[in-house]
Formats: sequence, C-alpha cells, structure tokens
Amino acid sequence: MSVTLIIIVAIIAFTLVYLWLMYNSLVTARVRIKEAWSGIEVQLKRRSSLIPNLIETVKGYAKHEKSVFENVTKARSALVRAKGPKEAASANNMLADALKTLFAVAEAYPNLRASENFKGLQEELSDTETKIAASRQFYNANVLDYNTKIKVFPNVIIARSMGFSEEDFFEAEEEAKKEVKVKF
Repeated sequence: MSVTLIIIVAIIAFTLVYLWLMYNSLVTARVRIKEAWSGIEVQLKRRSSLIPNLIETVKGYAKHEKSVFENVTKARSALVRAKGPKEAASANNMLADALKTLFAVAEAYPNLRASENFKGLQEELSDTETKIAASRQFYNANVLDYNTKIKVFPNVIIARSMGFSEEDFFEAEEEAKKEVKVKF
C-alpha cells in the first residue's frame, strides 16, 4: 500500500467518524430539548389543574367578579391548547396576568385570604411557578446549546443539510420583562 492511499483512507475515516459524532451530538441535543419541554408541559398542566380549584374558592367570596373568572378560564384554556414554545409562552404570560388580577381581587376579601383552602392553593401555585421557572431555565439552556451547535463552523454546513434547524426559546413577552415599580 502506498502512503498516499493510507493518508486518503485515514482522511475519509476521520471525516466519517467526525460526521457520525456530530450527527449523534445534534440528535442528543434535540432530544434534550424535547425532554426539557416535557418538563415545562408537566408544570404548566399542574398549574392548570390547580386553577379551577382556586377559582371555585374565590367565587365563594367574590361572586360579582365574573369577568375576572372568565379571563382566567380563557387564559387557562389557551395554555392547555398551546402547541410549541411560542404559543405556550404567550398563553403562559396571559395566564400570569389573569392570575395577578385574581389575586388582586382576593386581596379585597379578608375572609378569603384567611381561608386555609385558599392559602394552600396559593402556596401550591407559588411552588408550581418556581418549578416552571426552573424548567424554563433548563429548557432554554438546552435550546442555547443546540442552537449554538448548529451555528458553529463546520457544523453549520452539515446541520442544515441533515435537516437540523433552530429551536425557539421559551421567552417572556416584552410586558413581562418591564421593571416592576413599587410605591408605598
């Protein structure tokens, strides 16, 4: 065998191994994104299942706040129907706004705030919000890793030809990013 043939075979073998490892790395990153997204979905569904109980508890005290209950219900339905990170993020922000209004209504009813059922639901909802935030961070970190992998050279050339495309981050809307002003 000639040295030239050995070098050509080595280059071809190295290229094939590199492509194989790159492909597996990209597939692994994409699977991690799907797993991270399922973690967000679990927490969003948990929160959605808590909301009807919260609404019923508040309804007992604030029967005339019908529009608040309708807004929360609509936002919850939008979240349940959401497909993908962009829709879910938008619906999640809508629901967060509706829940803020619901809690503002609850503040006007001292007996409701003192209710053990309401307190328990509020604590569970708060715990779920913390878990959603952690799941969102985990998801976005995986999306960042994956999107970076498909954009760096030479991966960018191969990734596009293999059908790998950018994933969306789970982002807050501009309104949610604004600084909160507290006045006493």
